[in-house]
Amino acid sequence: MHTYLEKTYLQPAGKIKGTNIYELAGGDFANRYYIISNQGTRHLLASPEVVGYDSYLAMCDATSDMLGWLKQNGPAVESADIMTILRGGLNYPLEECCYRNGIRINNMDFISCERVIRNNQITGLDIRYTKMCAPRDITLMIGDIIASGETLARCIRYIIAEFKRLGGSIRRMVFFTIGGTRAIELFEELTPEFLFHWPKFEGITCIFYEGIFSAYRDKGVTGISWPQIDFFWKDGVISPDFRRHVLSDDDALFEKCIIYDGGARRYEIPDHYHEVTEYWENIRDVAGNFGFKDFLDEKLGYPTPISYDRWLELNHYQNLDKNEMTALYQQEKDFTAKSSDLDIRKIADRRLREFREALKPYVSVTN
Repeated sequence: MHTYLEKTYLQPAGKIKGTNIYELAGGDFANRYYIISNQGTRHLLASPEVVGYDSYLAMCDATSDMLGWLKQNGPAVESADIMTILRGGLNYPLEECCYRNGIRINNMDFISCERVIRNNQITGLDIRYTKMCAPRDITLMIGDIIASGETLARCIRYIIAEFKRLGGSIRRMVFFTIGGTRAIELFEELTPEFLFHWPKFEGITCIFYEGIFSAYRDKGVTGISWPQIDFFWKDGVISPDFRRHVLSDDDALFEKCIIYDGGARRYEIPDHYHEVTEYWENIRDVAGNFGFKDFLDEKLGYPTPISYDRWLELNHYQNLDKNEMTALYQQEKDFTAKSSDLDIRKIADRRLREFREALKPYVSVTN
C-alpha cells in the first residue's frame, strides 16, 4: 500500500444529481482528496470503445456536479483561471462545466509538456509551448492524467516560476484527474513550495474520477504492461460504484489500462485503435506464459480468496454502508468463482471482435 494511503478510508461526502462524492479521510494531508463516480465516467473508464467527443461528454456531468458541490461545500469557486496541459488536458471539460455553474473564467492558459517514450519507457519531457497570464490571488484549475507525475511536476514548477517572475500569485488549486497514487505524493510535496512563495496559499483540492488508481511498476504477470503508464487497481482506492460496474461486465477488468492514452483516445483514434488491438493480440499470444488466476489477482489487486475484513481494509471501505459492502464483496467472490473457468484466448478474441466493430467507422474514415 502506498505510504500516503495507510490508515485512510473513503468517507461519503455527498451526492449531487447523478454523481456520488467520496472524500479520502484518515490521512495526515495538507490537501483535500475526493473521488467522484458518475455513470458517464464509469462507462468511459471501463470501455475503451468510448472515443472522440464522446470521451469528452462522458466527463461533463461528473465534473459539473462536483463544481456545483464545491460551491455549496467549499472551497467555493466563484472564478478561476484554467491551465490546460496539452494534449491530455484538453479532454477535461472544465470551461463548459464552470459555465454551467456560473463560475467566471478569467483566463485560459496553455502549456505543452509531452513525454518522450522509447521502448515503452518515459525517457524525458519536453515543454514546447506556453501561453500564460499571471494575475494575483487566483484559483488555478487544471485537468490532466497523472501516472508517473513527472509531466505534472515539471509543469507545476514551471507555472510557479513564471507566476513569480511575472508578479502573479496563486491562492488555491483545483485539480481534476484520471490519476494514480503518485498524485497524492506529488501534491503533498508541492504544497510547501506554493506556501514558500505565497504564504496565504489555501491548498489543493484534487478530484479523482472513479478511483485513485495505481501505475504498474513492472511489466506485470503478462510481461506486456507498460511500467509507470498503465493504470490498474492494486494498492489504489477504487470507488465502490466503479468496482460494481466493472464486476458487472465480463471483460472490463482485464483491459490493459483504465484510460489507455487519453490524448490518442480523443484526438488520434487510429492510434488508440492500434494500442487496444495490439494489447489483446499480445494477450492471446502470451496466454500460455502466465496463470489466469495470477492475472485475475493482479487485476483485482490482491490474492484471492480474501476475508471480508481484509477486503474492507485493502479497499478502504471500512466506513461505507455495511449492507452495500457485503453485497459488493459477494459480487466480487461470485465474479472470481465464475472467472476460474475462463479462457483468456477466448476473451481476447471476443474483445478484438467487439472493439474492431465498434471503431470500424473511425478507422475506415481516417485510413
